[in-house]
Amino acid sequence: MKLKFNEIIIGQKFETESYKMKKDEIISFALQFDPQYMHIDEEKAKQSRFRGLIASGLHTISVSFKLWTDLNVLGDNLIAGTGIDHLKFVQPVFPDDVLYVTTEVIKKQERKEDGEVTLLLLSFKNDGELVLKADISALVSK
Repeated sequence: MKLKFNEIIIGQKFETESYKMKKDEIISFALQFDPQYMHIDEEKAKQSRFRGLIASGLHTISVSFKLWTDLNVLGDNLIAGTGIDHLKFVQPVFPDDVLYVTTEVIKKQERKEDGEVTLLLLSFKNDGELVLKADISALVSK
């Protein structure tokens, strides 16, 4: 697809492939970047309100962003990310949950040499349960 800024339309929607969250990946990610018990200690996590291990929110946003990036909607027209606003972790993600992402273009802003695009990114698990939402913005070539 590889859209340029001028080809992007407000209201345009995209949906990604899916990704299965594996227990060993949840633990490995958390050990390196978010070593809290609910992400790394299965026995202690079973006694928590979640009744088991959950993925770090940072892991969930990382997988969500990878799924969006893999669509390659912008390709080399993407210059750089500019921000993430209104990030909300809505529900926990457990081992074996299957994630997928939808995005919708919600804002475009002209700049001198390029443009900034803002997307509403929604991550869902399994049969459509919302787990994460955020507005993500990036500079895109004209």
